[in-house]
Amino acid sequence: MRLTPGWATPAERARVRRAVAHARRRFRTWRGERPFWAGLFTSAAGLPILYWPYVDLDMGGIPLALSTTSGAGSLVIGVLLITLGLTLWYHAHLRVFAGIATLLLALVSFPVANLGGLFLGVSTGLIGGSLACAWVPPATEEPSAAEADGGPS
Repeated sequence: MRLTPGWATPAERARVRRAVAHARRRFRTWRGERPFWAGLFTSAAGLPILYWPYVDLDMGGIPLALSTTSGAGSLVIGVLLITLGLTLWYHAHLRVFAGIATLLLALVSFPVANLGGLFLGVSTGLIGGSLACAWVPPATEEPSAAEADGGPS
């Protein structure tokens, strides 16, 4: 298959469309079986907490450095939040632990990590932790004991 637009045959385009549609269905199914948005918000909470202590900004010729003694704390909290976000995606049965840990780390990051990544890390962490604690796995259709025995006698 050529990568130049307009040069693909109709059969190649149809094959690519089917492959993309299949990948989207598989991702939608995967996403529905786990607290996807909780993991996304939790991982996103770690990024600003990691970013701000290690960046040097230049605003109008005035250097602005948020590097303080919070660098090590920000590193630990940010890495833990990203790890908890991945845990929510790949080990959904740990959702309550990961949600409570996310809530606590987000609150601890406020005084430790430059106002929690300038409020971005705190807000997304609180949203992600709340979503993780509130998520319920989809109901599986298992027959009840009465149906398995053949109904009421």
